[in-house]
Amino acid sequence: MIDKKNKKIRIGSGAGYSGDRIEPALQLAKKGELDYLVFECLAERTIALAQQRKSLNPKMGYDPLLEERMYMCLPACIQNGVKIITNMGAANPVSAMEKVIEVAKNLGLKKLKVAAITGDEVLTFVQKNDYELLETKKTMSSLGNSIISANAYIGASAAVEALENGADIVITGRFSDPSLFIAPLVYEFSWSFNDYELLGKGTILGHLMECGGHITGGYFADPGYKDVPDLANLGFPIAEVTSQGSFTISKLPNAGGMVTTATCKEQLLYEIHDPKNYLTPDVIADFSEVTFKEVEKNKIEVIGGKGKEKTGKLKVSIGYEDGFIGEGQISYGGPGAIERAQLAISILKTRISTYLPEVKEVRFDCIGQNSLYGNTKLDINPYEIRVRVAARTSTRKEAIKIGNEVEALYTNGPAGGGGVFKNVQKVVAIQSILIKETLVQPEVHYKSL
Repeated sequence: MIDKKNKKIRIGSGAGYSGDRIEPALQLAKKGELDYLVFECLAERTIALAQQRKSLNPKMGYDPLLEERMYMCLPACIQNGVKIITNMGAANPVSAMEKVIEVAKNLGLKKLKVAAITGDEVLTFVQKNDYELLETKKTMSSLGNSIISANAYIGASAAVEALENGADIVITGRFSDPSLFIAPLVYEFSWSFNDYELLGKGTILGHLMECGGHITGGYFADPGYKDVPDLANLGFPIAEVTSQGSFTISKLPNAGGMVTTATCKEQLLYEIHDPKNYLTPDVIADFSEVTFKEVEKNKIEVIGGKGKEKTGKLKVSIGYEDGFIGEGQISYGGPGAIERAQLAISILKTRISTYLPEVKEVRFDCIGQNSLYGNTKLDINPYEIRVRVAARTSTRKEAIKIGNEVEALYTNGPAGGGGVFKNVQKVVAIQSILIKETLVQPEVHYKSL
């Protein structure tokens, strides 16, 4: 019988966002001696966009790279006994489960059990109640008929249930990011969902791991100040965890990047508003007394961390359509480039105010001069500059006209413009509400080979 008190498990981060690289995850599956590989691929807007895809095709709505990730990583995971936990189900976890089974069959794999967790989609329910929007303090009715999605952040319990029932792969929709990592800890170590101290530590682990290459030096890198080796082959992190909630963060020895106390500190602070009260569906974590110690090169021990009882409420992301953005870009180079760019913007301002009065918002940039920091005075005159104009409109027809106005500068001056780019995209915006946790009932579905 396994002594769970002295047991350790290894969890790898396979992705930090939907479009992340796949090769580092494959290396972890092959060489990381993992027990679990977690793919965290879902952001606030990501699931609203997934709901749009599902509305066009009811079999879609899961992560666009799900199939490719499974083809690349699944054989190594099965061979090495690595379980997969992921929120790549997005708006359609059941279809994602069916796709994974299809991939496994095509790969000739045997004896695979996949679980899909649903219940986070609460659009029908919340539309019956005029909840207050946290960002604007208005109510949901202010959004009219533009709402396209409402997904609650659910906690780890349903994923634990799936693991208890023998799932090799657990696919969720809108799941709290740290909960993807808490689930295997609760399952493997028999943690109680009332042990807030341990859940707090597990949440800190999940927060450090969830962004993949962030903590191995990707987002940390700043040449000449914070140099990171071999970024082109950046490895993803590995957490080795004990039943008491202590853990280390490391990477594969031959992978690029680095794991240091500084990379860990930066990731700990990432997206944190109140370090004493990090709210999740499982626990309120306290990051305020966490410290880091170098055990050896590229291996950092994480010390401290606490938790307290959860709020009993779940955050719900409300996705809604908010018009269109029309965009146009054009470049000017050589002597007088900035003067010609400024003239182009002057022309566009007059044209848009005169002929496109329906425009709601508009922004003009000289990329390379003022697009990031406003009208900052430069010590040199740039020898090349790119003009960009973007405007938000109510209709696609109006948005198209923005790019057309930029393109017209080719023949209508100023001289020497080139490289025009035009684009129109629908705006999917996000706001949030809070609902009682008891109103959301996750359900676990299974499919096996």
